[in-house]
This record gives sequence, C-alpha cells and structure tokens, in this order.
Amino acid sequence: MRTTTLATTTLTAAAFALPAGVQAQSGAVTIELPRVSDPNYRKPYLAAWLEDANGKALAVSAVLHDQSRIGSRWLSELRTWWRKSGRDMTMPADGISAPTRPAGRHTIAIKGLGGLGDGTYSLVVEAAREKAGREVVKVPVVIRGGQVRAASAQGHRELGHVRVSPKG
Repeated sequence: MRTTTLATTTLTAAAFALPAGVQAQSGAVTIELPRVSDPNYRKPYLAAWLEDANGKALAVSAVLHDQSRIGSRWLSELRTWWRKSGRDMTMPADGISAPTRPAGRHTIAIKGLGGLGDGTYSLVVEAAREKAGREVVKVPVVIRGGQVRAASAQGHRELGHVRVSPKG
C-alpha cells in the first residue's frame, strides 16, 4: 500500500511538470527616476505594463500616482498607457497602484509573465510630470527556456536607466 501511494505521487508530479519554455518565471524591472533640480518639481506619475509583439497590452505591473490628494484625475496624462488599458481600469487597483516615488532606483515585479511561452515581448514604462515632460521607454523582454533574459533601455528626460531582469 505504501509503495502504491509513492508510485502514484511520482506519476502525478511527473504529469504536472511543465517542459522548459512553456511557462516563464518571474521578472522584475528596475526604474531609475532622475534627480531634477527644479523648485517646482513634482514626482512623476508612472505606468509599467507588458505588451506582446503586436503591441497589445497583456498585464499592468504598476501605476504610481497621487492617490490621496487628487486621485485618478491626472492618470490620463500617461497617454500611451491610458489608451491601451488605463481607461478601463478602476483605481486604486490592488497590487498595481501605489503612490508616486521620489528620484532614485525603484524595483517592481513584472506581472503577467506566468503562462507566457518563449518569445519576445516588451515592458513599457511611461512617466509624466505635472507642468513638465512625458516619456515612454520600451525594454525587450526575451523569454527562452522559461527564463527571462536581462535587457535594458535608457530614458532621456523623465526616466533614466530601465532594466528588466530575472527574479529568482
């Protein structure tokens, strides 16, 4: 009886094991917000989302905005995100929306990687500041053998270095 149970457990585990590349492991994005010397500086609103090769939004990883003072009033200033999926979201969104962040490096988990097969996707980061600029940076997210490969891109005004990495 004990041997039968052990054999059944082994077969069940083998039946549910997924081959490499079927499901991506987790990843993270590190976003650098540059220090701006302006007396009227406001922390930027920021959205980060995952897209497929055709530009279709797959999952939103984060929306950083002023949640207490003016709510979602200025979210539409993140125009690219707003048009792709933002206008259909209810804020605050649990696990996605958070307060704005100061200058520096911030790491956010990439949502939506589970279940993605091998291929090339994009992690898109958009930042916008009140009475200032707006910038969009796309970083390729390459998944091979179920692993997210590291990649990065450089912003120029509102965003600094944006880096995608595996999260283990």
